[in-house]
Amino acid sequence: MKITFNCGKLKILKLLVAVLMCTGTIAQKKQPNIIFIMTDDHASQAVGAYGMRFARLNPTPTIDKLAEEGILFENAFCTNSICTPARATIMTGQHGHVNGVFDLEGKLKPKNQYLAHEMNKLGYETAIVGKWHLKHAPEAFDYYNVLPLQGDYYNPTLYSKTGGEKKEIKFAQDLTRTVNATKYEGHSSDVITDISLEWLKSKRDKSKPFFLMHHFKAPHDKFKYAPRYEGYLEGTELPEPASLWYNANNGSDGTRGKNDSLIHIIGSSVGHRNVIRNKGKFLEFDQSIPDPQYKRMVYQDYIKRYLRCVKGVDDNIKRLLDYLEAEGLMENTVIVYTSDQGFMLGEHDYVDKRWMYEESLRIPFIVKFPKIIKPASKTDAVINNTDVAPTLIELAGGKTPTYMQGKSFKSVLSSSDVPVEARKETYYRYWMHMAHQHNNPAHFGIRTKDYKLIFFYGLDYVINRNTEEQLWADNPESVSNFKTPPAWEFYDLQNDPEEMDNRYDHEKYAAIIADLKTRLKMLRSEVLEDDSKHPHIEKVVNDNWDK
Repeated sequence: MKITFNCGKLKILKLLVAVLMCTGTIAQKKQPNIIFIMTDDHASQAVGAYGMRFARLNPTPTIDKLAEEGILFENAFCTNSICTPARATIMTGQHGHVNGVFDLEGKLKPKNQYLAHEMNKLGYETAIVGKWHLKHAPEAFDYYNVLPLQGDYYNPTLYSKTGGEKKEIKFAQDLTRTVNATKYEGHSSDVITDISLEWLKSKRDKSKPFFLMHHFKAPHDKFKYAPRYEGYLEGTELPEPASLWYNANNGSDGTRGKNDSLIHIIGSSVGHRNVIRNKGKFLEFDQSIPDPQYKRMVYQDYIKRYLRCVKGVDDNIKRLLDYLEAEGLMENTVIVYTSDQGFMLGEHDYVDKRWMYEESLRIPFIVKFPKIIKPASKTDAVINNTDVAPTLIELAGGKTPTYMQGKSFKSVLSSSDVPVEARKETYYRYWMHMAHQHNNPAHFGIRTKDYKLIFFYGLDYVINRNTEEQLWADNPESVSNFKTPPAWEFYDLQNDPEEMDNRYDHEKYAAIIADLKTRLKMLRSEVLEDDSKHPHIEKVVNDNWDK
């Protein structure tokens, strides 16, 4: 049988084949949507999936489900445990001393909001909603609706590119801007989620993949939760960390003073230990109540407020996930859950963050992406927040820019195995010596999977910070000019995970400590940090390096 083709039909057939081949290629290369969810001060010990002391209270069922369906990072860390620098590091893929944002007064100009720029180059519709805290507006994003500075828990005002009313706001000592402000009714966690959902449903360009940074204010200090959580944990006795009562050999002269002479002013406390700032003062407890009764009452109240804020976050994340599921977007969406830093929840009788101790240094980090991640995966790969931007960029189909210091860990997501070239250690630096009444000495250090070495150098990077309007002197009790003793601390994390025994002076660890110092020096060089701009600090470091 002879088969003949009409010339016109043949052209149509070829065209259809070409279209189908092209469509198949596009489908294979379809970029994932990305939702980056970040809380403020959510410690990993308050995430059920990490299996720590609050897990039995089930405070985070939604976040735990993300871990069940994705991958949980056991060794994720921040490089500076304070809000503004941590956020700048995520946006730039750089350490604070490189991007210029290393304290709470730091600002990130639109041209340096690198992550948004890179995602835009890759064809993404970009948005950020909620806490921003980097002074300049997030103009690199296609859409933004963010809190000015810290923002309010109740009936918050947010500002955006358009809409609202013109309002002048002082963002820093030397930065006042007029923004388009809108006041919303309700709790900030609910409001921020409402705005993100509105953008997802009706304001984004649906012809493009989306990149949404959804940033909660909660559970930041003050811990003001939505009224509907008033009864949550009511009548429940919350577990206490042993170090709330007995701190054993944690610390050094650098954190306790010689012969414990500074324990009453260093590190804000739960009970009466810190005479400048303890959590009971902040929560307006009767100061005449003695410890231990006072400490126990304050701890229970403080943690319940905190976990009620966490519960509100978890419930609002469920709203986001429900939307993705209903719209059929879940399969092709990368969902990241993390926090800007950890938080001390009474461990070592400390409150707040800033420390290089585990509860402050460690961040929860969970990723769900069904296309490449096996459910219920876990990894002990060492990552830090400089690695976030490179990883998101690679997931979006791009390559890590040479100006970023972080490393992509995309390969870990698909296998959970730790590649040979992965990080062996992470670097940390806290600059804000004795600031904000929390009074944490300035320090830096190295953390490997097994060990931690910290040097408390005890100096502000500004000499004679004694002007009437100091950058972070909230009141006359500020001790930012106060020098604390230089000291080293070493912890064997395999045998002492709760960091109860500083073994820096033990001969058994001398070789390990010497090796860590060598690695620390190399690491500081690799991340482009030295103290040549701060010779008073450089001298203390050099004078005490071998002590």
